Amino acid sequence: MPILKSSYGRPPSYLFNGHLETIIPSLFRRVEGVQYLREKISTPDGDFLTIDWSRVGGEKLLIISHGLEGDSKRHYAMGLAKLFNLNGVDVVAWNNRTCGGELNLKPILYHHGASYDLETVIRHIQTHHFYKEIFLAGISMGGAQTLKYLGEQGQDLPKEITRAAVYSTPCNLPSSAETLKYRSNLFYKNRFLGKLKKKMEAKAVQFPELIDLDLLKKVKNFDEFDTHFTAKLHGYKDAADFYRSVSADNWMDKIQIPTLIVNAQNDPLLGPECYPKKLAESKPEILLEMPKRGGHTGFVVKNQEFTWAEYRFLEFFTGKN
Repeated sequence: MPILKSSYGRPPSYLFNGHLETIIPSLFRRVEGVQYLREKISTPDGDFLTIDWSRVGGEKLLIISHGLEGDSKRHYAMGLAKLFNLNGVDVVAWNNRTCGGELNLKPILYHHGASYDLETVIRHIQTHHFYKEIFLAGISMGGAQTLKYLGEQGQDLPKEITRAAVYSTPCNLPSSAETLKYRSNLFYKNRFLGKLKKKMEAKAVQFPELIDLDLLKKVKNFDEFDTHFTAKLHGYKDAADFYRSVSADNWMDKIQIPTLIVNAQNDPLLGPECYPKKLAESKPEILLEMPKRGGHTGFVVKNQEFTWAEYRFLEFFTGKN
């Protein structure tokens, strides 16, 4: 499939670079009118996940996977939920472990490769609910989880899942992780790392024998955090092994349904390998759209309640490429 020409023009004039396009919506955007109904489901390893429903009695369902240190109440999840509800589609936004306001039971947290938890959500929905058609939407880390899940399932993907779309997605995790070393990205590094360290402190209360709090205090970057904590808890050698092993592009060539990837060219958190041009040119199921502007989970449209990415997803899921 040829790489798609993007319909996104430009954000409002006050968002004059990729950082402002990323930060301003993240801090200040609010979406009103979405009322979730929470459900807690069990995982195969004896843990739990919380999933938040927004139903309108639709025959179709959108499943939303959120980004790093996000949850179902982030503006990008609420925006999609509201827009799709207005168009007659039910929505479920699931929360990764430790996200959504409740600490999980197991020593592990979550990560970009945690497609096993997305699979748990989908199996639960298949068992307890009936939908004629299911769409998968992923934002940032949630996009990587979605792509990995689709590739892992391949031909065995549930037949109800007909299309998927992701945006601001680190298709290649090592490349994305490298951007957090840039001085220009210090704000994002400190924000994400600070939140993750607080969660690790909470885990130390649950599992004091596993978490070295003295070491945690010395951690200053993601290589150190992911080597000593993420990799250790999830069974990887170090940060590099973890990034390489869970990266979505290990599985993307096995995707069997139409899948839209929207990554802005000025996204400060995506490295060059996060734009899978060769794969999109050779694989008809992958549709790659690379707007010049948009930042990371931005895509603001002047005087509009919803972002361009949210409108784009609705267009794609209704069958218009």
